[in-house]
Amino acid sequence: MTHPYLDRAGLRERVRSALDGFLQRRRERLAGIEPVALAPVADAIEALVLGGGKRLRPAFAYWGYRGAGGADSDEVVAAVAALELVQASALIHDDVMDGSETRRGEPAVHRRFAGTHRAGGWRGDPDWFGTSAAILLGDLCLVWSDEMLHASGVDPVTLGRARPVFDEMRTEVTIGQYLDVQTQATGDTSTARASLVARFKSAKYTIEQPLVFGAALAGAGSEVAKAYSAFGLPLGEAFQLRDDVLGVFGDPTVTGKPAGDDLREGKRTYLIAAAIEGAGVAVFDEHLGDPRLDEHGVALLRKTIVESGALRRTEERIAQLTAAALEALGAADVTDEAREVLTGLAQAATQRVV
Repeated sequence: MTHPYLDRAGLRERVRSALDGFLQRRRERLAGIEPVALAPVADAIEALVLGGGKRLRPAFAYWGYRGAGGADSDEVVAAVAALELVQASALIHDDVMDGSETRRGEPAVHRRFAGTHRAGGWRGDPDWFGTSAAILLGDLCLVWSDEMLHASGVDPVTLGRARPVFDEMRTEVTIGQYLDVQTQATGDTSTARASLVARFKSAKYTIEQPLVFGAALAGAGSEVAKAYSAFGLPLGEAFQLRDDVLGVFGDPTVTGKPAGDDLREGKRTYLIAAAIEGAGVAVFDEHLGDPRLDEHGVALLRKTIVESGALRRTEERIAQLTAAALEALGAADVTDEAREVLTGLAQAATQRVV
């Protein structure tokens, strides 16, 4: 069930409609190059972008814009919808790096194209083909995010104000992805490192920078941007911590990913770092990051996480970060409607089950 504040002003359908129109035009472009070979590319991107997702990033950007005094327009909705293509790029690449089998209940893009290779009886290694295709599709989504922003109909002067935020956001999420990979490789298990990764991999591009992007579209001054950062950064970290909890304890029929996938992938999250601090490293050295981890192993790690106090500690941090964010929002100079909606979006981001 969609949280009501995610669909305020009919935003979800308007974002989907903008994405659908843009992707149809891109499909036509691909068909003009090679209709048979490139149809699966269009199919895969449409399935990921249009087939699900909470639309949190466009929602925070839109209400950041409205909160700063911006007037509603379809052009602005199209501009904030471009953030979904940044998200699609990050998801495709993230699934490759993590070796994830599924995304939103369907095969991850690299698995999808490996399956296409096998079904066609093509030459070479299907998994190599799937990984290569996914890297390229992730890159294509990032390119298309640029194209959608510039084709939104927002005037060039406004785009000029907002573009530096858009660029910084994409830089930060890419750096965050690298920090995540590097942290797993080094085995750094500190909560400080986990928090750093959470801020750059997720918090900043999920909430903080979309809000600041919206403020830039509205022509707001630096004080509004600072207030949005004070609200968005702790809330974004709380969002990622909730994601980490769901990655271990979530219901796969709801999350669309197998139970315990984060454990098999060896994610060094705040939840895991807190568990190691509370229980020691031995059980995690033995089981964390084992791609063959079975239900018994998942249950053992879950039990250790709970008994170490890490789950309680993570839930407490989510509550503390959310409270800090809402306090900052309360002091921000934004419209009353936007304050109400952003408060609701904070609940949607941190109290979700998917």
